[in-house]
Amino acid sequence: MGKEKTHINIVVIGHVDSGKSTTTGHMIYKCGGIDKRTIEKFEKELARSPSLPRKLRRLNEYYP
Repeated sequence: MGKEKTHINIVVIGHVDSGKSTTTGHMIYKCGGIDKRTIEKFEKELARSPSLPRKLRRLNEYYP
């Protein structure tokens, strides 16, 4: 059987538009919570969609 993962609960508190979701998502990504295939799928979708905000298209520059 594979390695058992430890579950933790985290509370993120902050003002509106202070980056709570971005920070939490980046932490999950860095800890390996998102598999490479999912990331590649979203990168392809992002490249095909010029209507998405410019900030979203540039995420790779901020989080390589």
